[in-house]
Amino acid sequence: MIENLKIESDKSLTDALKQMDVVGKKLLMVFSRGQFIGLLSIGDLQRAIINNIDLITHVGEILREDIVVADEGESIESIKSKMLQIRAEFMPVVNDRREIVKVIFWEDLFGSPILPPKKQFHVPVVIMAGGLGSRLKPLTNVIPKPLIPINEKTIIEHIFDRFREHGCDSFYISVNYKAELIEYYLDEQNLPYNIVYFKENVPMGTAGSLSLLKGKIKDTFFVSNCDILIEEDYSEILEYHKRNNNEITIVAALKSYNIPYGTIKSGEKGELKELIEKPCFTFKINSGMYILEPHLIDEIPNDKFFHITQLIEKVKNRRGRVGVFPVSEKSWKDIGEWSVYLKELTY
Repeated sequence: MIENLKIESDKSLTDALKQMDVVGKKLLMVFSRGQFIGLLSIGDLQRAIINNIDLITHVGEILREDIVVADEGESIESIKSKMLQIRAEFMPVVNDRREIVKVIFWEDLFGSPILPPKKQFHVPVVIMAGGLGSRLKPLTNVIPKPLIPINEKTIIEHIFDRFREHGCDSFYISVNYKAELIEYYLDEQNLPYNIVYFKENVPMGTAGSLSLLKGKIKDTFFVSNCDILIEEDYSEILEYHKRNNNEITIVAALKSYNIPYGTIKSGEKGELKELIEKPCFTFKINSGMYILEPHLIDEIPNDKFFHITQLIEKVKNRRGRVGVFPVSEKSWKDIGEWSVYLKELTY
């Protein structure tokens, strides 16, 4: 396990993201020629991406100097205090020669591999649950997409759980297709949340139904599709949103595609400019989760089909700020895809 948490300083940011996804940790130990030189966190990578640093950049170029490690001989209580303070998934213990003697993991000291969120917050959450679930037919001919089971809970209950971990207990659910079944099921569960349903009589797009919430939401709020799961500290997304005075923040999942051929760039008269063997391209994908400021609800037209992309364009056209917060590829799960859904059933 410890070897899998090591990365060489000349590896790219893309390599680091992929390695974090493979090992299931969001912290890596960086080495140069066998010497420990620093730590790389998912936060470091996210800040680099937000600042438009190219993903082919070497990890050694973005390392922080102010890392926290434990000294050999340091007490467990002191190490525990450090880990709590910075919410570290693990803590390298180093000797006087800056060699790693051992690694202490969060679960070793606290019993659970899951770190608590950085902060608790209480903001409304809107879940868009009115779609037909066409990608999951024929299952959705019988069961509405929000109620499709993943092991012992429905998709929408998994979404509730993730927000509940961060302190949220107020949910607004946009319903349409099989609305009565959704309401009946959730009401029968006696869930510890304040749930308000609002119904679009006809499909109104990915944002049109938000017009039904005019005058009802007066705080910054999350919007989530009902078929996605995001494994991330939502408090850090909210902090980014507020710190940058965004009107909308889009949560974007990084998606990499490998081209299994050598690619060619040519210039005038077909002159070869560059030959790249089996390149990898990384894109930011709209994950289906957003943070919105409440005044935007008033900018959504009543009783009209309206997509959230139209709202984003509207804000951009009047020079409002729209931010993008990146999460790693495997931190985003699109349960609306059969392949992803079936994979989730195996856990």
